[in-house]
Amino acid sequence: MSAREAVVTQTRAGLARPGGFILWFTGMSGAGKSTLSMAVRRRLEGAHSVEVIDGDEVRAFLSRGLGFTRPDREENIRRIGYVARVLAKHRVAVISAAISPYRESRDEVRRLATEAGIPFIEVYARASLESLVQRDVKGLYKKALAGEISHFTGISDPYEPPESPEVTVRTDSETVEAGVERILTALRERGLIARS
Repeated sequence: MSAREAVVTQTRAGLARPGGFILWFTGMSGAGKSTLSMAVRRRLEGAHSVEVIDGDEVRAFLSRGLGFTRPDREENIRRIGYVARVLAKHRVAVISAAISPYRESRDEVRRLATEAGIPFIEVYARASLESLVQRDVKGLYKKALAGEISHFTGISDPYEPPESPEVTVRTDSETVEAGVERILTALRERGLIARS
């Protein structure tokens, strides 16, 4: 099945139903992935079945016991990717909001989705380190910069930005509404949601 064929399926009554896809948010901690994903979810609900897979919730339930070494982080992303593919095959618009720091892991999720005929759209929530430190109410960046937290993405552990995401949202200079609209435009251009 091609990605285009996966976009729209036919019911027994012959009515078009929207197909599933994976909208994969990546970005450093505090970059706005969850904020954007929830805003996109609100815009899609009603016309689509939508599920948000939040990185923190996955850590609490699906990936409990995994640490923050590279192998554990990669396994966490594999699990999220698997759940996302299962849901998307059942015509769910899946929104993943996890840091997913390693390019190779994200590319693997994309490849497996594509091989299964599931459209995959990567959204990079990008913000400067200075803005992330300023908006960090928990003070985690300051602690990481002071060496008090190990394996902190972007400080003591790497974050590999995507090389060619479908959408980049500059969350330190762009409003949530503007970012959401560009994401929805990307979905419309690919025929994944109806044009308004």
